[in-house]
Amino acid sequence: MVNAYNGVVRIFTPLTVSSGVAPGRYDLTAKVSWLECEKSCIKGSAVVPLSIVVGARRVNSADAELIRKGRDGLPKPAAFPVEVRWADAGSSDIRTAEFSFPAGDGTWDSTLERSPEGQWSGKTSARRDRNRTILQSAFNRFEQAWPQQAGGLLVRTSADGTREAFEFSAQFGAPAVSQAGSPAPEAISGNTSLPEPVAPSPRGTSFAGMLLAAFLGGLVLNIMPCVLPVIALKILGFVGQASQNPGRVRVMGLVYGAGVLASFLALALLVVAVKSAGGTASWGMQFQNPKFLLVTTLLVVLVALNLFGVFEVILPGSAMQSASDLSGKEGLGGAFFNGVLATLLATPCTAPFLGVSLGFALSQSSATVVLFFLTAGAGLAFPYVLLCWQPAWLKFLPRPGNWMVTFKVAMGFPVMATGLWLFTLTTPHYGADRAFWVAMALVTLAMAAWVYGAVVQHSRRTPVAGWISIAVLVAAAYGWFLEKELDWRHPPARSRSTAKQEGPIGWMPWSQGSVEEFRGQGRPVLVDFTADWCTTCQINKRRAIEVEPVVRRLKELKYATLIGDFTFEDAAIALELKRFRRAGVPLVLVYPADISKEPVVMPDGLMSEADMLAALDRVAGTTR
Repeated sequence: MVNAYNGVVRIFTPLTVSSGVAPGRYDLTAKVSWLECEKSCIKGSAVVPLSIVVGARRVNSADAELIRKGRDGLPKPAAFPVEVRWADAGSSDIRTAEFSFPAGDGTWDSTLERSPEGQWSGKTSARRDRNRTILQSAFNRFEQAWPQQAGGLLVRTSADGTREAFEFSAQFGAPAVSQAGSPAPEAISGNTSLPEPVAPSPRGTSFAGMLLAAFLGGLVLNIMPCVLPVIALKILGFVGQASQNPGRVRVMGLVYGAGVLASFLALALLVVAVKSAGGTASWGMQFQNPKFLLVTTLLVVLVALNLFGVFEVILPGSAMQSASDLSGKEGLGGAFFNGVLATLLATPCTAPFLGVSLGFALSQSSATVVLFFLTAGAGLAFPYVLLCWQPAWLKFLPRPGNWMVTFKVAMGFPVMATGLWLFTLTTPHYGADRAFWVAMALVTLAMAAWVYGAVVQHSRRTPVAGWISIAVLVAAAYGWFLEKELDWRHPPARSRSTAKQEGPIGWMPWSQGSVEEFRGQGRPVLVDFTADWCTTCQINKRRAIEVEPVVRRLKELKYATLIGDFTFEDAAIALELKRFRRAGVPLVLVYPADISKEPVVMPDGLMSEADMLAALDRVAGTTR
């Protein structure tokens, strides 16, 4: 739920002190975060201190009068009955609700609570009918069901400017619909809700169709740039398995698939947890977390060093190999970790079918979310499991030989490139001035890995000096560079600048108000929801959006161009993605100047220059 405040606001938080707490002064801190919004929103946060004194008796604080005035301004329970009904059948996902109650004096407005099924538009129109006030507000549905009750505040402004707020909660009454199909004017009270719509999937697609799209989306992920390094490693593994026992090859394929499914299950449970906590989940949201980015960068760089042959890790007495050994020896542990790594590197990418299908799943129940994520994971793992289940097909691959050693080292370069790309994603979070310490930590850990491989693994005696050197290097990398200089566990609160961004298009920051403002001026609007960590977004930007023909056409047709940067957490953008049934970025919208028309939603995968030009012309009402 999002509350909007302006002016001076006092938010009450109860604090209970146990009777067993010893007398004295106690210092407390609270972490507070907020969005400051006008035409665009800026994320802010602060740590605020508070000192309390526990004593033998109760005394009023210096702020007692402020607290009393604040409490007097809190909403009161509505002492009058409120009737709620649907005023129309609406479109597939939008309906208008009417709230009716005794008129009283003054003018009325409402602030309605967002429900799990969707949100109120926030735009309320009021009218009087005899001795009753009737407020109308539109509801935009996200879930399958329409809400069966509504609640929130009814706000009355008196002639002298005094405002009072009344809390209410009411069940929806069934709408009275005439034989012609239009709603009858009389409100009907009661607890009967509207019939559930059938298959409210986006664009009328069935549930089974969405599930198939999730599988195909996972399948297509295999050819996306994010996953290419892992594909190369799997090819190397297939070559090595060609001469093995067919039964073992099948087991290896199933273990790889288990690694993929386990990772997708973990992502699904994370999404369910975020939704249960009241947040808005999205595909790739973990890449908004700087600590996740940092740990992943370290891991991928170590994997690349392993492929280069700098070191190998073998766990004594165990058939499982460590993460760093995923490509050197294709054991069961390596096969499972290959599946985990494939999922990890796939999440910054979206593929055709995947965004829409997971966007649909995110608005459903927790069980549906898990089902769709596992289905997408099955699509990602399917080609490799199928190839391992048909070992006879492996005979078409080259025979094992010394070329595999060279190929393995060569594959270290795309993995290292992935590590460097992840490193660049940490810079916006920690700042360019502190990114130096991330690089120093990477170099120091690489040196520790080299000492381990060159000294510890190849020494015939107990390599005491090698272990001491490794301990010193790891301590320096973590204790000095990451903890002291970078303070990696406490990244500064950051948000995108609201200034106009440079470039051939000259993007302006997105907000819903900006879209409405430009359309009100009679201009079409292009909105690009993107993120630095979204590989698909960056490819679309370079090949389909920021290209000379498209830039020229945008200027000819007088398009306003807005960018919604999802690199950092942004509640407004997350809600907009959910509104268009997308699991994450990219989302490109082309709005007509006519505010009564819906925007054109571009494909959720890779786009072409021709796709963009066609959409721009169609929306602007021209023909090339």
